Amino acid sequence: MDRPEALSAYKSDLIAGTVFVLLLAAVPFIASAIGDPFYVRIFTRMMVFAIMAMSLNLILGYGGMVCFGHAMFVGSASYVVAIAGQHAASGMPLVLGPLSIPGSTDALVVWPIAVAVSALLALIFGSIALRTSGLYFIMITLAFAQMIYFVAVSAQTYGGADGLPIETAPTLGALNTGNRKELYYIVLVCLVGVYVLIRQIVGSRFGLVLRSSSQNEPRLEAVGLAPYRYRLVAFVISGAIAGLAGALLASSQAYVSPADMSWVRSGELIVMVVLGGMATLYGPVLGAFFYLFAEYALGNVTEHWQLLMGPLIILIVLYGKKGLAGFWLSSRKGGSL
Repeated sequence: MDRPEALSAYKSDLIAGTVFVLLLAAVPFIASAIGDPFYVRIFTRMMVFAIMAMSLNLILGYGGMVCFGHAMFVGSASYVVAIAGQHAASGMPLVLGPLSIPGSTDALVVWPIAVAVSALLALIFGSIALRTSGLYFIMITLAFAQMIYFVAVSAQTYGGADGLPIETAPTLGALNTGNRKELYYIVLVCLVGVYVLIRQIVGSRFGLVLRSSSQNEPRLEAVGLAPYRYRLVAFVISGAIAGLAGALLASSQAYVSPADMSWVRSGELIVMVVLGGMATLYGPVLGAFFYLFAEYALGNVTEHWQLLMGPLIILIVLYGKKGLAGFWLSSRKGGSL
């Protein structure tokens, strides 16, 4: 693709992305005008899941790492927010060995800790799982996720299998995440920020090596590069972004549950990425929005909405070369999707 075509494609992507963000920014006002604030909650959830899907796409779409335990990073961060809130409400510190950690509902404190915990889990588990590949990698990430899942289920102090409600919403400076509209715009800013971050990563030298590692790892080793290190760093970044999504998820639904880190949730995230278009920037966002919108719409038709969703997903995957993003790609030449 020559320079004029590339520039034209970039402008098309930029215009489409700007329009999409402006439409999202207008949702609270539209919901208020029609007297149905529930749409604010729906679109908040869609954006949170879009962040999750983008984080998974970094390692799945660009790195070729099929992680079947990605939800453990989301769920772990959610529990950090909920547990910190519970200890803040009770006034009792969290005791971890010699450490006595006070609770907090300050998002500037709790959210970074939640992201750090998810990143640390990604570092520990990724350093082990990335020594394998293929089916072994899938099974190891699934096993690690189930370990964390059963830890949450057995933690009766924090609700066990019933989950843990968040009674006091975190505050972000002058903003209160308990206010649906304020939280909505916080999530929107995070969505745009994560998209820009991943775009920069993918377009960098690091991103080039990451993509190459999924195609021909021996060749990278032959030229003196260590794919393991690049893949591990990508895995940690992906876990950290998923942790941010987990913190936002906990704040948006005021409740956390082991279901947030189950293998079913990980499977749903993989479906969103594949549905939207792997190794595309917009694809995971489109996939998350489409999947959740279809779930809500079909759920109003029948409680067995999965029976309708399945064939729909199959048709999109079969006829869309790169999922939903592929339809946009086919509408113009090239581009940076």
